[in-house]
Amino acid sequence: MVIVIVLFSVVFFPFIFFSIIEPTYILIYNRPIYVHLYFFPKGLSTGDIAILEKEFKFYRNLPTLKRKYFQYRVNSFIENYQFVGREGLEVTHEMKLKIAATAIMLTFGMRKYLLDVFTTIIIYPDIYIAANSDEYHKGEFNPAVGAIVFSWKDFMKGLEYDNDNLNLGLHEFAHALHFDSLKKRGGVSSSAIIYRDMFDKIMEYIADSHNRERLKEVHYFRQYAYTNQYEFIAVTLEYFFETPKLFRQKLPELHEMIGKMINQRRY
Repeated sequence: MVIVIVLFSVVFFPFIFFSIIEPTYILIYNRPIYVHLYFFPKGLSTGDIAILEKEFKFYRNLPTLKRKYFQYRVNSFIENYQFVGREGLEVTHEMKLKIAATAIMLTFGMRKYLLDVFTTIIIYPDIYIAANSDEYHKGEFNPAVGAIVFSWKDFMKGLEYDNDNLNLGLHEFAHALHFDSLKKRGGVSSSAIIYRDMFDKIMEYIADSHNRERLKEVHYFRQYAYTNQYEFIAVTLEYFFETPKLFRQKLPELHEMIGKMINQRRY
C-alpha cells in the first residue's frame, strides 16, 4: 500500500496535475495555479540589491517575499545565459544584473521565466551594423542564431527614463517571449498557453474596426507599434510597464488583456 501511494505521488499526481487539473484551472481563471515555488532560493548580494532598488521601480514596489523571488530569478538568468561584449566592450557583473532584471521584470508573472529561444546576449557599446543588413541597429532578437543584441548606450536610456515608453531591453525581450510562447502551440507550458490564448484575443481586438478607430483617436502608442503584430506586442508591453496608469485610463480593455497575457497587474 505504501509503495502504491508513493508511486501515485511521484508519477501519477504530477501527470494528473499538469494534464487535467491545471489546464482546467487555466480555462476557468486564465492564470496558473502557482507561479513561484523554490526550495532554498539563492538571493543576491547587498550591492546587487542596492542596484535593483535604485534602478528598478518595479522591484521597489514588490512586497518583501516577492523581492526574494525576483532576486532568485535574476541570479538564475545570469547563470543560464552567456553574455558577450563586442567592439572591445567589457561586460561587467552590473551590466548582467541590469539586463537580467529587465528580462525577469517581463516574465515575473510566469512560472516559466527563462526562455529557450536564445542562449547568448551580445552587447555593443553603441549602435551597430547588424549582420544581416547594412543598417545601424540599437537592438534585435535573432532566433536564427539564438541571440539578443543590445546597444548598451540605448539599453541604459531605457532604464534612465522609465516613463517615456521607450525601453530597448523590454522591447527585445518581448520579441523573444512572443516567439518562445507561440512556437509552443500544442505544448503544456501554462505560461505559453495563457500567453497565446490572450494574444489571439488581442489580435481579434485590434481587428475590430471600432477598436482600431479608438486606437487612432487616443494617440497613445507610437506609430512603430502598427508596423506588424510583433511590434505591436513589443511596444504595448513597453507602455504596460512604463505608463500603466495612463494605459489603463486610455485603453482599459487592451490593458487588461496585456496584463492577463503575462499574468501581471500594472496600475
